[in-house]
Amino acid sequence: MTDSRLNTLRNWLKALEASWQLDLDSLVPASADASFRRYFRIASKNPNFGTLIVMDAPPQHEPLDAFIKVDLLLSGAGLNVPKILEQNLAEGFLLLNDLGTKTYLAELNVETADHLYQDATNALVLMQLASKPDVLPDYDAALLQRELDLFPEWYLKKHLKIELNAQQTEQLKKSFELIIENNLAQAKVYVHRDYHSRNLMVTEKNNPGVIDFQDAVYGPITYDASSLWRDAYIAWPEERVIDWVIKFWEAGRKASLPMPNDFGQFYRDFEWMGLQRHLKVLGIFARLFHRDGKDGYLKDIPLVLEYAIATANRYIELKPLARILESTRIHKD
Repeated sequence: MTDSRLNTLRNWLKALEASWQLDLDSLVPASADASFRRYFRIASKNPNFGTLIVMDAPPQHEPLDAFIKVDLLLSGAGLNVPKILEQNLAEGFLLLNDLGTKTYLAELNVETADHLYQDATNALVLMQLASKPDVLPDYDAALLQRELDLFPEWYLKKHLKIELNAQQTEQLKKSFELIIENNLAQAKVYVHRDYHSRNLMVTEKNNPGVIDFQDAVYGPITYDASSLWRDAYIAWPEERVIDWVIKFWEAGRKASLPMPNDFGQFYRDFEWMGLQRHLKVLGIFARLFHRDGKDGYLKDIPLVLEYAIATANRYIELKPLARILESTRIHKD
């Protein structure tokens, strides 16, 4: 954050000091994400308010409209999302209630996983039940393709310095077409788009707290499930993943969500959606490093790559993609 922007933020908070009994000297960084957004935590002298979160979203990079729209949408669906206490759209600041510091990533272990994932499943079903077309942007073929294109552009070419030959280029193109065809054939619901262990907070009431949802779209029903259980930041044995996905599928069918009648079909959709996401993520992690100077995600690339290789190898039509992915192993540092 530049000094001028920090000064602007402090001036805005000073104007709110009386109404929220803010302790201006307590302002500290809370977190930063992979975008231009930053978060601060500030204490209130009123114990009823406790600590509060300040979002800094530079308007030229991260307009607040989408965050506010999705926040209200998810709150109305019954999810535990930050409450918007004050807003300054012109300068790009929000004052939010604090969902705490315990992420799912920090709290997940072999003992807690079943309970935490059950809560996450319940929240996911609630969000999907609220789904309506023409409310959120459509997760269409063009967007899915743009995301997949990040893989050859940023991961293969920029990060690994790999140039595919003509045959490999055609194989990759065909694989992308098959993946997108599967993704678009799935029933559509509200999609958080980053529903994973770093964006779910462990809360005492209405667990989990859900954050970082401003990029939500209307798209494939398995997308958030693949984010959750094929998580780039934590891995589980396949049999546990299958069990959790079965529970989600059963809960969705019980709630009359548009789930396939056959779990095998649903799990295949889950895998193919996860593959689309992992190819995108490989590109994004490489772009964060090379374009934005953020190297913190490089350590997560090996897990994402292994997810993608394992999935591609399980389907005969994706074997050429699996070979391309496997060939990148020898190029890694």
